[in-house]
Amino acid sequence: MSETNGTPDTPAGSTGPRPEPLRFFGTTWVDRDNSYTARRIAVSAGSLATAAAACLVLRLAYQGLQIADIGSFVTLLMVLMFAVCSALAFRHTWDGFTKRPDPDRQASLRGLLTIGFVGSLLAYFFRSLTEAPGERLHREEYEAARKQHQNRTTRRTGNPAKKRRRG
Repeated sequence: MSETNGTPDTPAGSTGPRPEPLRFFGTTWVDRDNSYTARRIAVSAGSLATAAAACLVLRLAYQGLQIADIGSFVTLLMVLMFAVCSALAFRHTWDGFTKRPDPDRQASLRGLLTIGFVGSLLAYFFRSLTEAPGERLHREEYEAARKQHQNRTTRRTGNPAKKRRRG
């Protein structure tokens, strides 16, 4: 893998960088072919359905807290915890679609992102309405890698030592 943009190094004999595959999309995002639109629709529907199922599970957990009669303060804390963690997870996931996340920060936020999984699912849903999640970031990196490769492989015409001086 290239350290600068995450595109896989090319094997000997091939020309230029290869696009990095996206989850659920592979490399169909490059030319938007091979059922790209159908995949986007399926990812949107799947992430929304999963978020709805997750909200149902959270609702059952809330009802369990009410049945246990542990008090309104603890119930309020649980609801606030899920709401705040979901909002933070949404924002973190959304930002991850436009820039590469810092691995150390990602590791430190793992627990928060796990608790706020509904926010991550909703971010995935909303992004997949317009493009494959992460497509813009990968496209920018891929185009930059292609341009850099083209600049490196473009050869000069003529021999610079034979240029005449004009005077």
